[in-house]
Amino acid sequence: MSGVMLRWSTRIGLAGHAVAHAHRAPTAAAQASATPSSENNDLWLPTPHYCEDVYRTVRRPTRTVQIGRVPVGSAHPIARQTMTTSDTRDVAKTVEQVKRCADAGADIVRITVQGKREAEACMRIREQLFADGYDTPLVADIHFQPAVAMRVADAFEKIRINPGNFVDGRKSFEERERMREAFRPLVDKCRSLGRALRIGTNHGSLSARILSYYGDTPRGMVESAFEFAEFCREADFHNFLFSMKASNPLVMVQAYRLLAEEMYAKGWDYPLHLGVTEAGEGEDGRMKSAIGVGALLADGLGDTIRVSLTEDPWYEIVPCAKLAAIGEDMRGRGLEAERASANLQEHRDTHLFRRRVGALPTQRPGDALDYRSVLHRDGSVFATLRAEHLAGDARACDATLRALGCKMAVGMPLKDIATADSVVIDGELPSGATALRALRRLQQAGVHVLAEAAAIERAGEAALPGAVAILDVDEVAKKASSSSSVALPAGAERLAVRVRGTESREALVAALQLGNPVLAFLDIDAFLSRVHVCRWVFEVLRSENIDVPIVHVLRAAQGTGREDLSLRAGVEVGGLMVDGLGDGVMLDCPGEDLAYLRESAFGLLQGVRMRNTKTEYVSCPSCGRTLFDLQDVTDQIRKRTGHLPGVAIAVMGCIVNGPGEMADADFGYVGGAPGKIDLYVGKEVVRRGVPMDSACDQLVDLIKEHGRWKEAEPEEAEEGVLAGAA
Repeated sequence: MSGVMLRWSTRIGLAGHAVAHAHRAPTAAAQASATPSSENNDLWLPTPHYCEDVYRTVRRPTRTVQIGRVPVGSAHPIARQTMTTSDTRDVAKTVEQVKRCADAGADIVRITVQGKREAEACMRIREQLFADGYDTPLVADIHFQPAVAMRVADAFEKIRINPGNFVDGRKSFEERERMREAFRPLVDKCRSLGRALRIGTNHGSLSARILSYYGDTPRGMVESAFEFAEFCREADFHNFLFSMKASNPLVMVQAYRLLAEEMYAKGWDYPLHLGVTEAGEGEDGRMKSAIGVGALLADGLGDTIRVSLTEDPWYEIVPCAKLAAIGEDMRGRGLEAERASANLQEHRDTHLFRRRVGALPTQRPGDALDYRSVLHRDGSVFATLRAEHLAGDARACDATLRALGCKMAVGMPLKDIATADSVVIDGELPSGATALRALRRLQQAGVHVLAEAAAIERAGEAALPGAVAILDVDEVAKKASSSSSVALPAGAERLAVRVRGTESREALVAALQLGNPVLAFLDIDAFLSRVHVCRWVFEVLRSENIDVPIVHVLRAAQGTGREDLSLRAGVEVGGLMVDGLGDGVMLDCPGEDLAYLRESAFGLLQGVRMRNTKTEYVSCPSCGRTLFDLQDVTDQIRKRTGHLPGVAIAVMGCIVNGPGEMADADFGYVGGAPGKIDLYVGKEVVRRGVPMDSACDQLVDLIKEHGRWKEAEPEEAEEGVLAGAA
């Protein structure tokens, strides 16, 4: 495919891709629509049938699974879940947490049940909640203990089992018949008591037998779950649902889509519980969850969700409720009827991750600036500058440069690891000498300035030489139709095209082919369904072999809360980037702090595994198994290691999913026993039983031993670019 790089990872690819489709012959219409437009397109197959409609959000039809008083399935609103963090044996504290979660809006609450004493406490927890007027359904989280699952089924409305470790996690290879014998009594009991089951596969805890066949792939996750589903079906028990959780949103999305695809092939209609496990805390945790959950909600997948945060459980409910509301609002939205009726076949590969990488700008003889730095090869961040950002004296302009992530040295701004790659002027170019000097120095540092073509023309050639002019698709298409080239205003040397999403296919192709832009902004009109319109745009680009880099623009109204902005960015932009669709992002919200918007954009790129600019943390949300104060320890580790971009650190409260979910982490800090920590390098434990009071120090030592440590840079002095050099 000319100018488009294909990348894939064996870590997130599916084993047996071709085999999975061998039994399904495409229809004649599908074969016709799959015909490549050029010989370079033969790598791309039609998107498999994993949802009702790839260009419109249509809820996948499912049966209803009854969880106590809460019905879950496509005929009902998306249910919201969370999980207690208290010691289950502490009945009073656990009851208090469940009540607080229910008061915050939780429809279902999960509680860890790791042994007989916890199972005995569960009956008292259930009875006390009923006595206090709370009938919120409770879910027992079971690992390793079939006998404990049998006991707690008397108390709780739902049992979550992990196929990877339900029978005996110490055995290397469990035979299918032995698993059936261990699982069947629980199935029979759930049927007789009207209980529900969640068959919850975790990427980090697949059994040795599954790993030997499929590796730690989405295919292995699905096959592991299907074994236990077949046991349920053999017993004519159908009050169950699935989950496919991973800490990597790309793996999580692939696994759920494959699960749905295979259920369509089998004629199954079981609901889905969605979640990104070990998402972390704060904005990063919310955005990572929104990326994974949002991508699936846009496909009409998902009937109940949890946002797993390293925070108190009631704080999970607000983002969970907001994501559920986004999913409900998406329903029925998609391409407008005219485009939908054109039936443009889509060719995203939901099995192997393929990133569409646009052709980066090249340098031409005589260029005044180096235009190769307009974009970054691993994903670009653009920032919006308004009049207020460039108003005032030199010190105020210095503050703007710092907010863009610039380092200051000898009176000049320098690009750092998380400096905005380019800036877009909203409105007129500034006329003041101080503001123009700040923009010119940004250009000299390699941070390019883009502005409306008309604004550049009004400012005059001398105002900002070398600026990149922005034109709408229809303007470019009109100019291109009457000339062999697109005339730019004096002083502008390159063109960027803005796509609104309402343009005709003909205009879009003409603007991007004949205009020869350095990039295109997907600045989709607010009334359109962004995810579906963008899929259409990318399919047009693929079919025409257009390799223009694409930057997503997400605009939020002034006053939009930061949590709402993070969730929306994760859903509407991250939901596209998990499919490799996009080369950069610009988040814009008038009145919001410029540094925050830039940092959030970099956080989004890191969440979709494109560009690392800060330490990556994989931290579990805590539960009754956690062997230390997870929030406090995570905060301690973050303070010591938060200056190590490119390093991934896992902080796990126990070993249930820890080593497996640390697949992408460089180092791990895992609770091994009360007061003791096991330290990992990759998946291998290298120091066992480390006392907690020295574990953080020893983690830092490990990072140093493996050559990944650097000292934190000292804080910069206030003297800056313009104030010190004017």
